[in-house]
Amino acid sequence: MNDKVLMRGTHIIGETAVRSGCRFYAGYPITPQNELTEYMAGAIAKLKDGTFIQAESEIAAVNMVIGASMAGARAMTSSSSPGISLKQEGISFLAAQELPAVIVNSMRGGPGLGNIAPTQGDYFQATRGGGHGDYRCIVLAPAYSQELADITRRAFEYADRFTTPVMILIDGMMGQMMEPVVFPEPIDPRELPPKSWVLDGAKGRPSRIIKSLILDVVKEEEHNWKLYRKYENIKKEIQEAETYLTEDAKLVVIAYGTAARIAKGAIKRVRDIGLKVGLLRPLSLWPFPRRILDDTSRFVKEFLVYEMNTGQMVEDVELALKRSSEIHFYGRPGGIVSTPDEIAKVITSLYYRRHLEED
Repeated sequence: MNDKVLMRGTHIIGETAVRSGCRFYAGYPITPQNELTEYMAGAIAKLKDGTFIQAESEIAAVNMVIGASMAGARAMTSSSSPGISLKQEGISFLAAQELPAVIVNSMRGGPGLGNIAPTQGDYFQATRGGGHGDYRCIVLAPAYSQELADITRRAFEYADRFTTPVMILIDGMMGQMMEPVVFPEPIDPRELPPKSWVLDGAKGRPSRIIKSLILDVVKEEEHNWKLYRKYENIKKEIQEAETYLTEDAKLVVIAYGTAARIAKGAIKRVRDIGLKVGLLRPLSLWPFPRRILDDTSRFVKEFLVYEMNTGQMVEDVELALKRSSEIHFYGRPGGIVSTPDEIAKVITSLYYRRHLEED
């Protein structure tokens, strides 16, 4: 059994990536994710079969990842909000070319250059594709250090399995936080299943072509529908969320990442005074865990969506519930991090407004 290790969040992602067979990393410095790039530089330098590149730009970094993925490597890049914006063309290319890769976004305040405080303003960008064209990225949202390890391992597995880019959404607070973690066993990349897309020389087989330029509109349409069918399959297979104290809840808070940690602290406080409140925490932001939310809505008719933005995930909640429930929103954009006491007051106000007489 592996021992627990106390480690910073960004370092957990880096260590797990290497243990998951990642042998190529390209990145460019930007706060608050620099510690991940720094860690990957040191970790990959210890390997005989790894490559680390500090690229000349975010655009260069993501295009290097495209090349490494074509060659069969488990490849990763990372950045923070404005840098992820610059990578969007390359991420669209990855999706179009059906190449696996892992992208880590340590979100910061925006829009524009904004600040380096933790926010959740990139939800739309991540879950709606982010770049041009009809495509999606699998988007995973850890909240705890152990999940940083578990989800990073899962991200590489999903990327290879579905031949698609996978994005991990964190923020600066999560990246800096230190908690004990048990790491997964290391994977030898040579023992991974064969990759049918790899460009390694056409020796005794037909040549392969990987491209996203499809000038024939009929073929482009066929390719789009092929991607669509793949995304529909991903929706069926990936629906990840944690439910907490929802069995008897009359009000359920929906939050992810750092906001969910704060919400859970608030729920513990209001439970202590007898309020029946629970938490639904999506771990997969795309596909959004609609089935789990639908199951919860059969016995809960009031929800509070809490986000560190002006309201983005709340739209997916509204689409999932289809107006069958009462949905409230509370947000703090720009880098302000709420306290559990603050959220507890919001919950208490909503709860007393409707459920006090019932209790």
